[in-house]
Amino acid sequence: MIYLDYAANTPICQEALTELTQASAQYIGNPNSNHEEGRKARVRIQEATNHIAQMLGVKADEIIFTSGASEANNLAIKGIANRYKRAGKHMITTYVEHSSLNGAIMGLTDLGYEVDLVGLDENGKVDLEQLRDLIRKDTILVSTCLVDSELGLIQPVDEIAKIVKDYPNCHFHIDATQAVGKIPVDFTQADLVTFTAHKFYGPVGIGALIKKEGVELTPMIEGGLSTTVYRSGTPTLSLITSMEVALQQALLDLDVKMAQVKKLSDQLRKQLGSYKNIVINSSSEGSPYILNFSLKGMKSLEFTGKLDEAGFCVSTKSACCPENAVSKPVFAKTKDRKLAMNPVRVSLSHLTTDAEVEQFIKAFDTIYKELQTN
Repeated sequence: MIYLDYAANTPICQEALTELTQASAQYIGNPNSNHEEGRKARVRIQEATNHIAQMLGVKADEIIFTSGASEANNLAIKGIANRYKRAGKHMITTYVEHSSLNGAIMGLTDLGYEVDLVGLDENGKVDLEQLRDLIRKDTILVSTCLVDSELGLIQPVDEIAKIVKDYPNCHFHIDATQAVGKIPVDFTQADLVTFTAHKFYGPVGIGALIKKEGVELTPMIEGGLSTTVYRSGTPTLSLITSMEVALQQALLDLDVKMAQVKKLSDQLRKQLGSYKNIVINSSSEGSPYILNFSLKGMKSLEFTGKLDEAGFCVSTKSACCPENAVSKPVFAKTKDRKLAMNPVRVSLSHLTTDAEVEQFIKAFDTIYKELQTN
């Protein structure tokens, strides 16, 4: 089996796995308890929180641990909506967001909120002029991904941040799920930033929302003080410390890993681009970790099914999207419904080898010719 679906999930690294098991056995107390074992656990969580903050360039008390990026996105969006509704009920997002972000923000329309979607330019980046036209005095949130999960488009968040800063009632949220641990991320540009550990070789079930000082949220999970007033519940120490270790490992030699992946991505782009019925959807300026293309005259589910039978794990869209639905990011960029119905996403890792890419290309060629013949 050759795994090429790292945008959906990454294998937990050995260092994080060791920490997960050791911390689970070593710290038996509830961190919220006021006895010796509870204090030990609480101190270890604070140590991990301080270290994560240092690695990300944020303050420790700005970190809210969640069950993952989906919860973090929901907390950011709904928390802002409920807390600042007196300032306005207008929000802006894009067509390329993960379903946990779009679902949360579009669900607010049932409660009287107004949501505008900003389009993309020919390179797949947020149309900044349209954003300037859409943003208003009563806009309380602009929410966008840094790297989208289907095309790997990198959004100009620095330029978006400059636009938002001119509106004192507006907050800027970045979903950095496909960016943290893969490309450099500047956490100073936004009021809220979300990510999750299982995208950078950490455990499933732990993520975080970075909430800048001065920004208030209405909690979604209530029940008393925990590591923060914004998210109640017993903190899972072993998941937090495992994420700490995974993040440390992911950030080691980040530039070297990026260059290695870009080499493989460029090779794959060149090879796939030579087929007349293949359209590359991902921008060459995007994240090298994701390469999205569409099949003309072939169904992507059939194609990926045959790749699966041949021992290759790829996907058609984000793992959280319905299989038979149009890819909204592909449609937003290409304006072509047929291309948006049949995309294939190959997502790479620094663990991916030259030999694996070569084997994939051979299998791809065989299946392509078979389906073209039929």
